[in-house]
Amino acid sequence: MLHDCIGYLSAGKDYLMANKKKNNRHLTLTDRTYIEQELVRGSSFTDIAKVLGKDPSTISKEVKLHFEVKTASAVATECRNCRNYPTCNIKHLCGRSTCSIKCKQCYRALKTYDCPNVDLITCDIPFKPPYICNGCDNRSLCHTEKHFYYAKKAQAEYEATLVNSRVGINLTPEELSDLDKMISPLIIKGQPLSHIFAVHADDIPVCRRTLYNYLDQQVFEAKNLDLHRRVRYKKRRVNKHTPGSKNLKQIYRNRRTYKDFEVYMEHHPDASVVELDTVKGTREAGKCLMTLLFRSCNFMIIILLPRCTQEAVINAINGLYDSITPRLFKKYFEVILTDNGAEFKNPWDIEKDSNGRHRCYLFYCDPYASNQKGKLEKNHEYIRYVIPKGKSMQNYTQADINKLASHINSTARDGLNGATPFALANILIDKRIPILTGQFEVSPDDVMLKPELLKK
Repeated sequence: MLHDCIGYLSAGKDYLMANKKKNNRHLTLTDRTYIEQELVRGSSFTDIAKVLGKDPSTISKEVKLHFEVKTASAVATECRNCRNYPTCNIKHLCGRSTCSIKCKQCYRALKTYDCPNVDLITCDIPFKPPYICNGCDNRSLCHTEKHFYYAKKAQAEYEATLVNSRVGINLTPEELSDLDKMISPLIIKGQPLSHIFAVHADDIPVCRRTLYNYLDQQVFEAKNLDLHRRVRYKKRRVNKHTPGSKNLKQIYRNRRTYKDFEVYMEHHPDASVVELDTVKGTREAGKCLMTLLFRSCNFMIIILLPRCTQEAVINAINGLYDSITPRLFKKYFEVILTDNGAEFKNPWDIEKDSNGRHRCYLFYCDPYASNQKGKLEKNHEYIRYVIPKGKSMQNYTQADINKLASHINSTARDGLNGATPFALANILIDKRIPILTGQFEVSPDDVMLKPELLKK
């Protein structure tokens, strides 16, 4: 019994030490992205802090330090945000008795004269937790000053502060002069810094990395040319697309795994889920297909990409977002589930529009678990009936692909009790989506799923 108690206390100590170590770390871009997502969902600072292993005050300070202020225009402040605006019939504020226009409709009067009956609507959201309007449902109708928190902007401000705090020399002029007199003669003699630090470590007030920085800034009499190894080796190239750390490779999956998807759906069972994937033709780089399938009705949208890259995928999703309108996109593409293909490893730009506004949540299937989005994988069979594997897609146009999608979505399925995806789409999703994506319903007898469908 005593042995079990000691083991339990030891495990608790290890857990507290691990959390303490985590609490001492700075917030990362992933942390800030999670904060932004949770603020949109309406989560409290306490709930966010528990997941990130931080103190709630840390989250509060982060939001208050990095929020962005969007002020209302003078007209909106004085008129549109007035409680009396809907019933206001005031005229002649400009002094023109012959004017028949209501002052609330005359911008000249609003900009020149003060209204005596103005009663501005105030909002206290920016002045109490969560201090920002990301998750407010009325922000599109509100004309008061708004506060928004954006993860990328907060990360940029944090990095700028981090750099600025380290710019310059953290020594007095006298200390720098004494260090120069000690270091420079030894370097000029050809002594390596490793040797100098081994001998004078107690007399040098900075670390070796800082000393290299001072040499780069040319504050010493000695220069980089006096360091043999410094000028002998070229600076190594860093491949931005293949980070050296496994953790960096997997950062896109943080808070976006299939387990996170299941948790989200457990709390949002009515959320619309869309499965996302690509279909390639030949192994060489070239055109490919991006497929999106609504789980609720098996209706599939197919977009022709010029190449299978992250940029092409993001541009295609941005185009779809604009073509079907942001309102429909946010409603029917609330959750997107995809695999771990290289073309989908930029979730930040997929989840947000070009203005940085949130539009969907992206989750990833487990590696080698295509069954987790099995409906879309099954639907790819219909594409392969028309475009066999290994066949180039270079000669196809988006009109050809829309024709292919129309025939696929007009095919009745046993899994849908004999109904077609088109028929269910007319019931379960907005009827404008098929039209806005260039699709048309094909009569049952005219459906063709052969290569001849796309032959010119």
